[in-house]
Amino acid sequence: MRILAIETSCDDTCVAVLEIRNSKLEIKSNIVSSQVKLHQKYGGVYPSLAKREHQKNLPLLIKKVSHNKIDLIGVTAGPGLDPCLWVGVNFAKDLAKKLKVSIVPINHIEAHILVNFIGNNFQFLISNFQTMFPAICLVVSGGHTQLILMKGVGKYRILGETQDDAAGECFDKVARILGLGYPGGPAIAKLAAKFEGGFASINLPRPMIHQKNYDFSFSGLKTAVLYDFKNRKPKERKSKKYIQAMCHEAQQAIIDVLIKKTLKAAKNYKTKSIILGGGVAANNELRKQFRERVKKEIPYCKFYIPDSEFCTDNALMTGIAVYFNRRKKKNWKKIKANANLRIDRKL
Repeated sequence: MRILAIETSCDDTCVAVLEIRNSKLEIKSNIVSSQVKLHQKYGGVYPSLAKREHQKNLPLLIKKVSHNKIDLIGVTAGPGLDPCLWVGVNFAKDLAKKLKVSIVPINHIEAHILVNFIGNNFQFLISNFQTMFPAICLVVSGGHTQLILMKGVGKYRILGETQDDAAGECFDKVARILGLGYPGGPAIAKLAAKFEGGFASINLPRPMIHQKNYDFSFSGLKTAVLYDFKNRKPKERKSKKYIQAMCHEAQQAIIDVLIKKTLKAAKNYKTKSIILGGGVAANNELRKQFRERVKKEIPYCKFYIPDSEFCTDNALMTGIAVYFNRRKKKNWKKIKANANLRIDRKL
């Protein structure tokens, strides 16, 4: 089976070609065209600009990959930014007509989860499925922070999600306050790693960390950073020690909440594994602390997290989701009209 996958849910234009034989994956192409430099001056993604860039980039990327003998085309159908999603959907529909193949619409959240199911040497972990479920999935990015109970491929229930800002969005807003630019996550992580103490303590809140539910809220954390920043003297605001200390504390606050809620869900639902996905999952400190806490508190629970390069948006994960959806033998001949597909809350 040869799959051509397209991902345009936000500001990265992504195209991949995958060949799958006997549960073994071969990546023929996996291209990502980033728009980061274009959106930096806005401090975030500007949807109409992102749409224009997708329209420009998709034909160029398709020319760079071999799309002969394609069996299926997979395209991200949501959730994401509507203008961006429809560029990918419409492009996929036109290409499918030209190549005379079917389209598989893919849920972006599910794709972030399923990219975990490739093991060493890109061999699918199909034989190990019975040992993975039920699983708790944390999908955390610039637009999403969700805890999902997974009982199998296609069997999901959203336990909790952000009530305002997503974790990645909070990183971006904190970075903007501190004058670090966009994207905020990598900039904050870099400066947080340089923090060596020696600065008056900064104590930020851990929103909703002690609540019994599995929901998140990061808007208040951003506001706390803003208030602390405004209460500092101008000279102190610009000091390296202060910025490093704030980056360290803000990052740790987000990490504490994500880990606490996820481990609580894993314990309460007695899951066999914890699965991470999304751009924020590329954060090295988050990855390190998650592994340590899982090993210490629930050692019987397996921990899955993609390679950092597969945490951020890419078309490889879209193609992998095509493969697993196809295995369920659903009829994907016609793409669903709603580009804002969401995972159902019920199993």
